[in-house]
Amino acid sequence: MSGKEAVIAHLPEGSFFGEAALAGEPSRVSSASALQSCTIVRIEKAAMLSLLQSDQEFAQAFRDHLLSRNIRMQADLVDHLFNSSEKRLARLLMMMANFGQDSKPTPVIEKISQETLADMIGTTRSRVSFFLNRFRSLGYIQYDSSGMRINSSLANIVLHD
Repeated sequence: MSGKEAVIAHLPEGSFFGEAALAGEPSRVSSASALQSCTIVRIEKAAMLSLLQSDQEFAQAFRDHLLSRNIRMQADLVDHLFNSSEKRLARLLMMMANFGQDSKPTPVIEKISQETLADMIGTTRSRVSFFLNRFRSLGYIQYDSSGMRINSSLANIVLHD
């Protein structure tokens, strides 16, 4: 598998990553890239294990995070197997804007390249461009100086069979 790459997850604000090290993963099989400015806090393995033992509230939040990530990754796999790239793009944009999440939707997605979106849904940049133009002409998205504004009506693409 040398040289092969895939985007396997889009992590929302406040996420953990690298937790496989807690289970004894000897080397990294994945990496993380930030799409916008962020702050990352590194927690040593021993400190994390100690925190999970001593702070039940934190341990529960961490378990909840792992379970929700597992559920989301299963949904992503089903999405890739059974949905068109157009539906995958619409679903990704809705997720990036927090529609259907516990937190309040943030309908503006900061600038992101079509190439990055293509990598995230497993298609070409030209297909992403085609779909974004279609979404814009249907009024599902708008562009402005702050980025891409997502309308909740984009869900029509995701829900339409």
